[in-house]
Amino acid sequence: MGKLDGKVTIITGGAQGMGAAHVRTFIEEGSKVVIADILEDKGKALAEELGEQAAFVKLDVTKADEWDNAIEKTESTFGPVDVLVNNAGIDIMKPFIEFTEDDLRKILDVNLISQFHGMQKVLPSMKKAGGGSIVNISSLEGLRGTAGNSIYNASKFGVTGLTKAVAQEYAEYDIRVNSVHPGAIQTPGIEADDIKDTVQNYVERIPMKRIGRAEEVSKLIVFLASEDSSYSTGAEFISDRGIMAT
Repeated sequence: MGKLDGKVTIITGGAQGMGAAHVRTFIEEGSKVVIADILEDKGKALAEELGEQAAFVKLDVTKADEWDNAIEKTESTFGPVDVLVNNAGIDIMKPFIEFTEDDLRKILDVNLISQFHGMQKVLPSMKKAGGGSIVNISSLEGLRGTAGNSIYNASKFGVTGLTKAVAQEYAEYDIRVNSVHPGAIQTPGIEADDIKDTVQNYVERIPMKRIGRAEEVSKLIVFLASEDSSYSTGAEFISDRGIMAT
């Protein structure tokens, strides 16, 4: 018996990286999963590899009409949605004075507006299911400020606030909304040669002295998606091996 047996889940940005780790873990726990991503080839390949419990839907998370299509295809394939994991996100780092309005709009569209669309579009489906769990992936940067990361900070603080407000509004429908705040996680994005020194300096500040694994975040998300967290909503869940405690 898995923690998510019988659940229907949509995971955005699920074709690669942390999103793909979440997809695999959810399927291991018994959920049917729709991999929603703009990366069609990778998404289809992952769905084919994982078998009949997985399906792929091409989704540009910034476009409301594509969310309509994703929800419709999920319901026709597996049934009403029980869980939404808003995982898709991007970052651009540079000094604040160098950011352009285009940078601002691009980051906010992918990191915040997409989660707004996702929650709005999935709520009617979750009502049909009799309740549900929305897990919004924020970041440690949604809880603190970081030099060179100002617009990302703004987008992730927005996710944190939006999560709390929607959790208040939809608690009466047994729809829970929580945010997850990962620290540095081992993904291809932090393995590039040009940031090795930066990553190593960060590791030295982590009390447990290592980068996290994507699977560790996935298990936290499973907890929030499952009935194990049935009394948790509107809260921030940190996965950072102690750095926010310093």
